Amino acid sequence: MHTCYVPADAVVPGLVASWGERALAALDEHGLPDLGLDPALVEQVLPRVRAKLAREPVEDLRVDSEDGYRGPPDREDDDVRTAARVLAAEPVLPPFWGTRAKSLEGPTRHRGVRSLDLFLAGLAGRGRAVVTLPKVTAVEQVAAFLPVLDALEQAHGLGLDLELQVETPQAVLGADGAATLAAMLHAGGGRVTGLHYGTYDYSASLGIAAAHQASDHPAADHAKATMQVAVAGTGARAVDGSTNVLPVGSREQVHAGWQLHAGLVRRALERGFYQGWDLHPAQLVTRYTATYAFFRAALPAAGSRLAAYVSRVDGGVLDEPATARALASVVLRGVDCGALDGAEAAAATGLGRAELDALAGRARHAGGAGTG
Repeated sequence: MHTCYVPADAVVPGLVASWGERALAALDEHGLPDLGLDPALVEQVLPRVRAKLAREPVEDLRVDSEDGYRGPPDREDDDVRTAARVLAAEPVLPPFWGTRAKSLEGPTRHRGVRSLDLFLAGLAGRGRAVVTLPKVTAVEQVAAFLPVLDALEQAHGLGLDLELQVETPQAVLGADGAATLAAMLHAGGGRVTGLHYGTYDYSASLGIAAAHQASDHPAADHAKATMQVAVAGTGARAVDGSTNVLPVGSREQVHAGWQLHAGLVRRALERGFYQGWDLHPAQLVTRYTATYAFFRAALPAAGSRLAAYVSRVDGGVLDEPATARALASVVLRGVDCGALDGAEAAAATGLGRAELDALAGRARHAGGAGTG
């Protein structure tokens, strides 16, 4: 459902658990404001949100040695090594984890690869990691990065996935007038698992004033729609960006931050972006509340339409196989993220898990509740 970015110099023992504790503390202290959601839905999801924050608050963690890192250059080696050592000591890592490196532009590429090497060395043998490559400007950068990832895999005994961060106009539209993102994705040779929108760098590169830089700006919608088209049918994900308006301060400020964040999460879900960035523990409250409410609200209509489709019952909507696939997918996403129980999905659709998987075009079910 989300990716949490934590600067390399801010990684401390118990980091993941502390994010959940801080999110619950904010919820207990301030209470939820009106988020523009059905109050009955909020009442249904709040126990699930609390349980999620206590059990698995962070699903996807990126240790950031790029823009979020504020340490001086002469301390970066130590900070990256320390971050890796702290994570390596954690008994259980989040289901997905990795690091955001520096870009491959000339001034940062050597430093970026060194920090990446140091970080992965400290987590050697810990399974599979994700490397986020920011500010990609050319297809050639993706191709050039693949041998680096191959070498790092061999050196550290880790499987590595690659995410590309969409933060520059050149990533969306090349100098030749061609859309660049699809070419970048396919240049990854199957290693690229996602395209992530970078709200603020992309907005600034277009000259958008700081007050209007947001993930719901029309320029952001254009970039993200291009991302969606590029990943369609590939198995890679198009991922929404962040908001830097944090729910901190007075109750009024926290409530305003939650209302903004919940609205952006809901808007993204409605547009088919099922994952986004979170920058602060308190944002987890509205990440899970808005997401769980979205999938629970979708279940009645999706369930009745799927039941009618399977039984060929005439109704007010004539669904095609592609629509049935989308309906089954939204039900399965709701189950997998923890918004719905399997029994609820079965009762609403009349279908078991295997039947839903088949309708959604899933060869097999690869995860359970909480895997995002």
